[in-house]
Amino acid sequence: MVLHFLIQGRVQGVGFRWYVHREASELDLRGWVRNTEEGDVEVVAHGNETDLAELRASLRRGPRGSRVDRLIEHYLADTEAEGLSSFRIEGRGEEQGLVPVH
Repeated sequence: MVLHFLIQGRVQGVGFRWYVHREASELDLRGWVRNTEEGDVEVVAHGNETDLAELRASLRRGPRGSRVDRLIEHYLADTEAEGLSSFRIEGRGEEQGLVPVH
């Protein structure tokens, strides 16, 4: 299962990406986390349903000093997992070309 999350609120400048990296790595998820130009944090994660539910709960909590106002979630096509490796932090970058599931 592959999920795309967009986390909005006070999520930049508070260690949110490092927090997500630690949580996702402990769950042995594959994927990435990065800041967006709009001030949000974006996550793509691949794993089983239970581990992704744990990540979702962690994203809602956030690290100390953060404030999560909104968590937007989309399922992605399973083919998106093909290019994912161990969980990593990315810088702001070009659109990843993600394929949503309708």
